[in-house]
Amino acid sequence: MKILILTFYFPPDFCAGSFRSSALVESLQQKIANDDSIEVIAAMPNRYQSKRDDALTYEQSPNLTIHRIPMPDHKSGIVDQILAFWEYWKGVNRLTKNQHYDLIYATSSRLFTGFLGAKIAKNRQISLYLDIRDILSDTIRDVFKNKLIRFFLLPIIKQIEKYTIRSATHLNLVSEGFSDTFAYFKGKTTFFTNGIDDTFLENDFTEKPENSIPIITYAGNIGEGQGLEKIIPEVAKRLEDKYIFNVIGDGGTKQRLVDKLTDLKVNNVKLISTVSRSELIQYYYQSDFLFLHLNDYQAFEKVLPSKIFEYGATYKPIIAGVNGYAREFLQTYLSDSLIFQPCNIDEFIHVLENFESQNICREQFTRRFNRKNIMDKMAESILELSTLEQKHH
Repeated sequence: MKILILTFYFPPDFCAGSFRSSALVESLQQKIANDDSIEVIAAMPNRYQSKRDDALTYEQSPNLTIHRIPMPDHKSGIVDQILAFWEYWKGVNRLTKNQHYDLIYATSSRLFTGFLGAKIAKNRQISLYLDIRDILSDTIRDVFKNKLIRFFLLPIIKQIEKYTIRSATHLNLVSEGFSDTFAYFKGKTTFFTNGIDDTFLENDFTEKPENSIPIITYAGNIGEGQGLEKIIPEVAKRLEDKYIFNVIGDGGTKQRLVDKLTDLKVNNVKLISTVSRSELIQYYYQSDFLFLHLNDYQAFEKVLPSKIFEYGATYKPIIAGVNGYAREFLQTYLSDSLIFQPCNIDEFIHVLENFESQNICREQFTRRFNRKNIMDKMAESILELSTLEQKHH
């Protein structure tokens, strides 16, 4: 049996998609037979030069082959993303030409890796296990400012999305908030979410930091989806001398955040470039609160940010500006969270100033959402599909 795995992000790339894919591959490696094999085709890391320097275009081990396709420089703009994906598309088609596979697994945050998997699966008449981490049509509808682009692009994207989903034999959605969007899918659907990596489970975060001024930390992407420039500068300005904010990460709207902080002459926000996981854990140790925010667009009411799992493992109070499914999830599994309406500055300050310290217990949460356990179950469902495919042929 040979499984093809299409994932744009893979280690040493540093993002949620990369962590998810590597955990799945590790689990599959442990479960497949000695004469089975896995072929991973990913993109070469293209956002952080240090990660690119660490990556090899080809790696081979007994039951695993990894290809990383070289990418043009990438600054997260729409044109950059199209060019990067075009390189990936060409590279995947070149590497898979004349190759035999029994099953294709494709994981997609921006739809097109899934679409590529669908095209190859249709051509080979083999099963496609599709893992959907985001809904591109929703993002374009709500986030794109240019009405003309939206008008022409949205119908095309919706057609590609439907073709991709209907091509799948098995559909996995990382958020149950996506269910209604893909209700037309008639095959088997699962909800294997993101999860908590061992790196966070191995650390004890229960000891409270001794800060003279409490520290609120945000770590992650700084993009349109997070809308940090709409909330952090004004909140920080109003809480000057009371709180320090750490903002760790990079992304397409970081300059907007910088400009707003400069305009308001904010002096209690520290901007920190992307750091390694070991450094990130140190920042978490030193923090009194961890901050999460999704922009006030309808599209983001369906998503479940991967950061929730990481934050939840730290036993730190979480301040979250979220709506929809993410809010429901926090209320169900992390009920000690401080939740406010996205972009609502007054409500953010209200929940923070009315916070009462308490003993936080999250053992059930960390057990339930242990990444290894989730990926083990997902790997089993992939191999189950592969066995059915082999019987069918």
